[in-house]
Amino acid sequence: MTGQSREDSARKQELLQRAYAYVLQHGLMTLSLRPLAQAIGSSPRVLLFLFGSKEGLVQALLARARAAELEFLNDIRPAGRPDDFADVVRRVWQWLVAKEHRAMLALWLETYAHSVVEPEGPYAQFALRTVEGWLGLLANHQTAQRRRTRAGANERALALAVLRGALMDLLASGDEDRTTALVDAWLSGIASGRSVSLPQDTLS
Repeated sequence: MTGQSREDSARKQELLQRAYAYVLQHGLMTLSLRPLAQAIGSSPRVLLFLFGSKEGLVQALLARARAAELEFLNDIRPAGRPDDFADVVRRVWQWLVAKEHRAMLALWLETYAHSVVEPEGPYAQFALRTVEGWLGLLANHQTAQRRRTRAGANERALALAVLRGALMDLLASGDEDRTTALVDAWLSGIASGRSVSLPQDTLS
């Protein structure tokens, strides 16, 4: 790699980080190269040169958002035992509800929606990979026996639905108390064995 290409790579990563900070505040839906470039100390021409196209830049920003999500998932994974399902759901919610994560979560939600509405565009597979990643995290905190049952699969799918629904409500209303009470109520159901009462048949 030449000195110039190394410089270009470092500059590209620097601009990507600045662009990511920008979209955390302004979102991706109305992203325009000119105001973005002005805000991060670059130019549309440089951004197009480094990322190939606006779509290439969007894809790089999505990869950056995905990396932030995976970093969180990896931080949570080793922290608990394989039978602390309710505890890991609670710890996930505590992370989600923290005010310093609101901008990132709003971007995730926007990107998730884009991925559903525009499945063939630059957002392709983002929503699916997000679902798979979160379900994998939740499965990792079920016992091996329960993980293989239909009830276990439904338990983690419902946990994801509760977390996602509460998160959307939180982002819309800012009501931490009500959304946390909702998650706590569902977790109380898990603790008492009332949350999922489906047959314990083995998944094929």
